[in-house]
Amino acid sequence: QLQASGGGLVQAGGSLRLSCAASGRTFSTLPMGWFRQAPGKEREFVAAIKWSGSNTYYADSVKGRFTISRDNAKNTVYLQMNGLKPEDTAVYYCAARGGTTMAYYGESRRYDYWGQGTQVTVSS
Repeated sequence: QLQASGGGLVQAGGSLRLSCAASGRTFSTLPMGWFRQAPGKEREFVAAIKWSGSNTYYADSVKGRFTISRDNAKNTVYLQMNGLKPEDTAVYYCAARGGTTMAYYGESRRYDYWGQGTQVTVSS
């Protein structure tokens, strides 16, 4: 129901935009987030956005470089990634909450719907 795309190989300092398209149901009333998982590491929070788009939240490691946004008419969430660093290399997952609350937005276990992931590789 969530399809992530837009990953790829980019040099350090470059940019990518990830997309997460929802299908099968509407996610326009649900908070959504992006997480990432590097090899040998646990999945970590990247960014989250309220259903309306009025509130956004970021991990300290990406603040000022990444921007999460959404287009509810298209049932799609985006992650604009600028100033990419080698340590941003990971599989990126989009996820949606099952309810409207933003509480504990950084905890992956609070999300009920997950996309399949898209690989982002940043070379130095």
